[in-house]
Amino acid sequence: MKAICQLHRMTNCPLSKQEIFERSHRRHHRIVSFIRLLILILFLSVWEFSAQMGYIDSFFFSSPSQVALCFAGMIKDGTFFINTGITLLETIASFLLVFVIGMLFATLLWYSDKCAEILEPYLVILNSLPKSALAPLFIVWLGTGINTIIVAGISVAIFGSIINLYTGFRQIDEEKIKLIYTLGGRKKTAFLKVVLPGSIPIILSNMKVNIGLALVGVIIGEFLAARRGLGYLIIYGSQVFKWWAGMIEMSIRIYPYNPSAFPFSIPIISFSLAIPSNNVHILPPPFV
Repeated sequence: MKAICQLHRMTNCPLSKQEIFERSHRRHHRIVSFIRLLILILFLSVWEFSAQMGYIDSFFFSSPSQVALCFAGMIKDGTFFINTGITLLETIASFLLVFVIGMLFATLLWYSDKCAEILEPYLVILNSLPKSALAPLFIVWLGTGINTIIVAGISVAIFGSIINLYTGFRQIDEEKIKLIYTLGGRKKTAFLKVVLPGSIPIILSNMKVNIGLALVGVIIGEFLAARRGLGYLIIYGSQVFKWWAGMIEMSIRIYPYNPSAFPFSIPIISFSLAIPSNNVHILPPPFV
């Protein structure tokens, strides 16, 4: 692209509309990134200044300098990596199971209109249930352990996933499906050749939502049925007045889901690291 622009300057040829648009887009992206960074720096500067001057109580709000020391301590003693790795493993397991089960059930509903007509109201009702209220029932049914946590993660995302996928399958152009039938194809052929390829954007969008929901469900499960992980770290921290310490690890997860939000997630991460005093460092929870 630089070579093309230099060639245009040498030949005094006007830039095409596409090249003008690309230049404008890059300039807009640089401006937006600069403003985001400026907001972040301003936020951290005001926060640090207010804490040092005593305008805010650092006992409750901490300061960026204390945040940096706290985060470094969590990395040094391994608390950050141990708990993040465990929760990440449980989240991935829940997410994959949600994807597989959701695709199977959505496909079944698309194949059978009668089945969809019967089950759709139940799916809507189950999706509207408060999932956090189901966690104690999972403990009674499955006991404490990783199975309960994974099921809690699945329960948060599965019903909405089935409904969204089935709705996406139904929105495919009926004329294309009729064309398959006209050419002698079966319903299986219509699904594989038309419905499934046409639903790829919806499937990807659904996966992006499900990974976040699975994380929420896993954290809920860890609150009640875990001895390690981010949820347990938060519960442990709440007992020793270090509840915010565990929140940083969940806040950092904002970045993989939406990288463009990263500059805005840093203030959230920083505030989540608030510690009660200058002499207190984050301790890892007891692992049993």
